[in-house]
Amino acid sequence: MPTLEETLHRDQLRAAYIQRKFSGGGGAGGDVQRSDATVPTALGTSLNTLEYLITVGLGSPATSQTMLIDTGSDVSWVQCKPCSQCHSQADPLFDPSSSSTYSPFSCGSADCAQLGQEGNGCSSSSQCQYIVTYGDGSSTTGTYSSDTLALGSSAVRSFQFGCSNVESGFNDQTDGLMGLGGGAQSLVSQTAGTLGRAFSYCLPPTPSSSGFLTLGAAGGSGTSGFVKTPMLRSSQVPTFYGVRLQAIRVGGRQLSIPASVFSAGTVMDSGTVITRLPPTAYSALSSAFKAGMKQYPPAQPSGILDTCFDFSGQSSVSIPSVALVFSGGAVVSLDASGIILSNCLAFAGNSDDSSLGIIGNVQQRTFEVLYDVGRGVVGFRAGAC
Repeated sequence: MPTLEETLHRDQLRAAYIQRKFSGGGGAGGDVQRSDATVPTALGTSLNTLEYLITVGLGSPATSQTMLIDTGSDVSWVQCKPCSQCHSQADPLFDPSSSSTYSPFSCGSADCAQLGQEGNGCSSSSQCQYIVTYGDGSSTTGTYSSDTLALGSSAVRSFQFGCSNVESGFNDQTDGLMGLGGGAQSLVSQTAGTLGRAFSYCLPPTPSSSGFLTLGAAGGSGTSGFVKTPMLRSSQVPTFYGVRLQAIRVGGRQLSIPASVFSAGTVMDSGTVITRLPPTAYSALSSAFKAGMKQYPPAQPSGILDTCFDFSGQSSVSIPSVALVFSGGAVVSLDASGIILSNCLAFAGNSDDSSLGIIGNVQQRTFEVLYDVGRGVVGFRAGAC
């Protein structure tokens, strides 16, 4: 098992990459048979990751594939036979030759052209090739294809995904990645015609607890019980779902952080573990949190986490509440599992206040987080999993 420090090193590279995307500047297929589709989500520690997993069926007959869920990327992929360079994974490799519904896209197809920068030319047999490089330097390349996807009791016909034959930089044991971003290739965009442009998930706090990912409608429970904030989108970077963080409260008291500190904006990202804040905001949060934790001795920093405590000999730990305040008056009071990771405050500061903020998956734990792309809102419903 990688240490927490090693796991969060990749997180730091990913966060920096997302921030660079912003400083620089609908798919076919996806015919679904039901009004919504739900699958369980699980914390991926058993497969050496702090990201979240779903298990789907791919192909005919369906074979189980355990995939990371990522709102910060669009192209979905699994490792496929024959694989010239793959990381070891928990399930057998997907074998396209064993599926009666598998179909690679040709180089001249519209679906291949739609890959844009993630297109990778043509194979010797005129099959469309894709390449995705992630913010931490990891990458996957192979044949862009379609097949039947089973999501719980729902089936998505002609689901577009990458059949990965070469990848590098992955040190978990997952089978692939499910892109939930806002771009044309994502699962969300592919199913928008039948399920509508909304999805929600609940990320459970421990490996032994279970959450869910629901595509369609407005999440499993309608929109009642959600606090909502406007969703911000960028035409330059359509993948990401933005929100406007306006303030932070610790122990019920709002920190005195100038509103301008948050002006670079913030994105919601299920694939980033630790929330990144502008340094002015982070230092105010860290100071106020330490002041509420005086009864515990400080401990050594752990990688990017520098506000850490010594809980040895404690049978129970009491921590101050932390709430994030978003535009439109949405106040999201974090679950305890979304405040402390291991023995540290689960937030980190950006390099400067002009960098984009990122709300990572630790802070989203136990909430149903609703991405209603059609209505342009992000919602939070507490205690959902």
